[in-house]
Amino acid sequence: MSSTSSRPRTRKAPAERAAEIVGAATAIAREHGLSALTLRAVAERAGVASGLVAHYQPSMDDLIARVYADLVEEEVREVEQVVDALADPAERLGAVIDTLMDGTRDELTVVWVEGWAMARRNEPLALAVRAQMQRWQSLVEGIVTDGCRTGAFSTTEPGEVAWELIGMIDGLNAQSLARGADTTRFAVRTARAAEALVGARPGSVPVGA
Repeated sequence: MSSTSSRPRTRKAPAERAAEIVGAATAIAREHGLSALTLRAVAERAGVASGLVAHYQPSMDDLIARVYADLVEEEVREVEQVVDALADPAERLGAVIDTLMDGTRDELTVVWVEGWAMARRNEPLALAVRAQMQRWQSLVEGIVTDGCRTGAFSTTEPGEVAWELIGMIDGLNAQSLARGADTTRFAVRTARAAEALVGARPGSVPVGA
């Protein structure tokens, strides 16, 4: 008689199995970046055969795009919760800068940087990158527009200014990651540059509180 018990295997519902596979892929991307997402790596993390992953996720390009979108959407919602708790547009803009440059987002910076690079060869990912960049632009543009409405900001191009602010923050985060530098050291300078872009009174965008 075999010493191992022959317990019946539990067949999971398709939705549950698919969610497990996406969860495994998300964990890999958070820890090692999008470039670490391979069929074999996802299967090993999920504890299933590669063929099962391929059954539920026939396109790795689509899976990578889904993981990217989920991770970035999570970050956008986190920042939205922070800024929605504030009424003053200058404080809200400062909260965006503080939150995105708090030195704890290296994993997501890797996801962003790799997403930009890999999107050149992955059309679903390219669409996801553009959609999430637009989400960020809309968030920041809304803050700048509110500031213009209240008189705190004076720019006449809130949409363009929003893109410039996002580009500045993303660029500094990417450079800090490459250099091994602390992004928090740039928060105050970024806030002063943001004041010039939005046409705010110097020192009115608080950071580092």
